[in-house]
Amino acid sequence: MIYRFIIISDEVDNFMREIQIDADATFLEFHKAIQKSCGYEDGEMTSFTICENGWEKCQEITLEEMDTESDQDSYVMADTHIEDLIEEEKQHLIYTFDPLADRCFFIELAEIITGKSLKTPKVSRQMGNAPQQTLDFDELMARNPISTSSDFDDDDMYGDGIDDEEIGLEGLEISDGNPYE
Repeated sequence: MIYRFIIISDEVDNFMREIQIDADATFLEFHKAIQKSCGYEDGEMTSFTICENGWEKCQEITLEEMDTESDQDSYVMADTHIEDLIEEEKQHLIYTFDPLADRCFFIELAEIITGKSLKTPKVSRQMGNAPQQTLDFDELMARNPISTSSDFDDDDMYGDGIDDEEIGLEGLEISDGNPYE
């Protein structure tokens, strides 16, 4: 079975990649196909996120093993086959290629082609130039400026202030003693 994915960017209007890949391929193979089609160098920490109900993030597949809570499934690209998590046409994924700046591609499974297979992923359509792989520090700061203390006052941070009369302490047992005795 072959999956035909459409990949777009919210940064570059005319950017689009269409990648066909065998459903039995791993997410690592898909990652490498995306990297190659965009001219990106390998080495950045990337991840896929499976989405539900449109673009609501659900399950992450990481390039490397990450520490996660024991009650949460952990998926690594090299060990996870695409068909294990992607089953339906129009299913969405997010591919984060620059995690420091939270930059990503939006991916949709456009078509499932049954009765055929591919040994290696194939870029079947390509439009536009990919956004640059990472932003330098100045570009990152321009996108996400850091506020300084002169940019806001206490009212901005805490709202209109706290009115002592709005806080009701009735019913609370408050003592001056040591609470650990």
